[in-house]
Amino acid sequence: MVVPVFRASVASFHPLFDSLCTRLSTNSSLPKNSRLLPFASSELNPVQSRPELSFCVGTHLIPHPNKVERGGEDAFFVSCYNGGVIAVADGVSGWAEQNVDPSLFSRELMANASYFVEDVEVNYDPQILIQKAHAATSSVGSATVIVAMLERNGILKVASVGDCGLRIIRKGQIIFSSSPQEHYFDCPYQLSSEAVGQTYLDAMVTTVELIEGDTIVMGSDGLFDNVFDHEVVSMTTRFIDVSEAAKALANLACSHSTDSNFDSPYTMEARAKGFDVPMWKKILGMKLKGGKLDDITVIVSQVVNSHDVSIS
Repeated sequence: MVVPVFRASVASFHPLFDSLCTRLSTNSSLPKNSRLLPFASSELNPVQSRPELSFCVGTHLIPHPNKVERGGEDAFFVSCYNGGVIAVADGVSGWAEQNVDPSLFSRELMANASYFVEDVEVNYDPQILIQKAHAATSSVGSATVIVAMLERNGILKVASVGDCGLRIIRKGQIIFSSSPQEHYFDCPYQLSSEAVGQTYLDAMVTTVELIEGDTIVMGSDGLFDNVFDHEVVSMTTRFIDVSEAAKALANLACSHSTDSNFDSPYTMEARAKGFDVPMWKKILGMKLKGGKLDDITVIVSQVVNSHDVSIS
């Protein structure tokens, strides 16, 4: 049995892991082109010059209102290896009921993914990267995860377990949307420290051919539970700067999540799955509405000609 997800649990932060993240980002034995980003940030990350296509990446993370001081339970990393690698992990909040810090598993999972991204055995395969990162993670807990790797020839390879999501936008239209994997409503597939959880073999794997100018929006469910696809398209076309686009999407998701009158993607799905207000409220014309409070992680990546990208 998997640990069910209770998104409203209070997060906790582990200073030892923060120190680990600092060491990982500076240790000379690690891949030089990897960057671990386990906590709130918003920045533009142009990748190293490469022939053909690469990512230009902007990121932003907003923790759950009750988890701000400890950084939330999401984690992510960005690497400029090959055409670029982006990944998000969402720690399962239900572990807090067992006095386990849900953020430790997701952060260690991303730290390990960052470490193995250039590993020969991974062979630039996101599903194998998930396998090796999961096997190396010793923290108790579980997390959903998504990894996307861009080949310099424009081939994007995606592997995901659970409900972190990805959208590919081309000329103002979504040409690809990942699908969440759930056992039942609000209980997604998840990698776990327990043998009963999912593994890399359960990952949904996709390959998409990208062209220059395409935009990839990746995020935890805190984004896609609160922002509709048409809003994702609107925000990414409104901002040229990927960092500003990521920040705007995160802020929009945060605003929706606290709006009790907003008919969010999350509440629409809940009603479709049979969760709604009591009958007497329905008689009065009421229905289940409102955003969903959660950690919100957004990564916006634009596909660019590598020769046009400078290092900063």
